[in-house]
Amino acid sequence: MSDSMAIAQSFAAMQAASTQQALQTIMLSQQAQADQSVVALLRQSSEPMQAVLPAGQGESVDITA
Repeated sequence: MSDSMAIAQSFAAMQAASTQQALQTIMLSQQAQADQSVVALLRQSSEPMQAVLPAGQGESVDITA
């Protein structure tokens, strides 16, 4: 009986670990989608600002020159 009990416990532990990994994968995917949405929102909000700035402002400047 103890062998079958050990097998059942091992199986239950493997199922729990598999479920946890699946949930973590889903959570990471959702976080990546949320991050992508934030990046898209930031890009959209910066486009009007670039149009308002005078020529030459808002660009990269080489301070080592």
